[in-house]
Amino acid sequence: MTTTDRTAPRTGLLTVDGATLHHEVRGEGPLLVMMPGGSADAGIYDAIAADLADRWTVATFDPRGYSRSLLDGPVTEQLPATHADDIVRLIEVLSPDGAPAALFGSSSSAVVALDVLARHPGRVSRVVAHEPPVVELLPDPEAGRALFAAVRESFRRDGVAAAMTTMAEGLAPAWGEDRAAPEPTAAEAEAEPTARQPESVAPEPERAAPEPAAPASSSQEKSQETPPEMPPAQAEVFRRMHANLPVFLEHVLCSFSGYASDLAALKDSAAHLVVGVGRDSRTLLPAVAAEALARRVDARVAEFPGGHIGLTEDPRAFAARLRDVLLAP
Repeated sequence: MTTTDRTAPRTGLLTVDGATLHHEVRGEGPLLVMMPGGSADAGIYDAIAADLADRWTVATFDPRGYSRSLLDGPVTEQLPATHADDIVRLIEVLSPDGAPAALFGSSSSAVVALDVLARHPGRVSRVVAHEPPVVELLPDPEAGRALFAAVRESFRRDGVAAAMTTMAEGLAPAWGEDRAAPEPTAAEAEAEPTARQPESVAPEPERAAPEPAAPASSSQEKSQETPPEMPPAQAEVFRRMHANLPVFLEHVLCSFSGYASDLAALKDSAAHLVVGVGRDSRTLLPAVAAEALARRVDARVAEFPGGHIGLTEDPRAFAARLRDVLLAP
């Protein structure tokens, strides 16, 4: 298979209960399913999937109700278990010999990855769950639940841009103030003479572009503008994922962050679980919750470059780290 053949996506549609999933497949080898989080779709992984297609059959997809994955009826409250069932069905179709798949999820999709591992451990060989925001494992779960409820209420009252501001402000405080930030390596210190600061967190599409989006306003329409200098293909991905934000904020955010992990089942399968945390986001809510999960189930923690959405900040470095984690004994 040539490099072009390996990196060019092969698209398909998969009928699942209540929806039709758009999915894309690159490369050859063992199956690796990469699940988008936030309001993102398959496009969030274009660069990473191409990098990993030399070693894996990399499958990406649009979650049900997003972008090109249409629901059979109106959108309702989404549940991690329903999305996990979609993943299992996708694995069954793309791995017809029954071989288990590797699974990567980030943010809200990391919650789905945990549910797949808890309920279908035989279908996965390794699960990398990058910063699942499981608020029930925070030192103060009520504060986490209140934050995401406030984000949804802000969306209902004032629209997408206001909700994004509420989320960024709520996730920015140091939720793990008793933790010391990791010391930079010598190379990092030379490259970055000033101290790193934890980033504020927004859903993945906010950082899918090479430059920031237009400044936020209270108008939902304004929040969906794309930078004029963005290439047309990338602008289309940006617009597509921004159009998913109302579904994410109303029907995904609270139910996914409020997921009650089956800790006993996850502990039984901890040998297959790696919990990812961003180098620059370890005091923020998602990473604090993720590390609490790892401690509770005896799972390994792996640090990834960047912050909560490091996969869009430096896709090549993130892909290289993910490769190491997937291939580690």
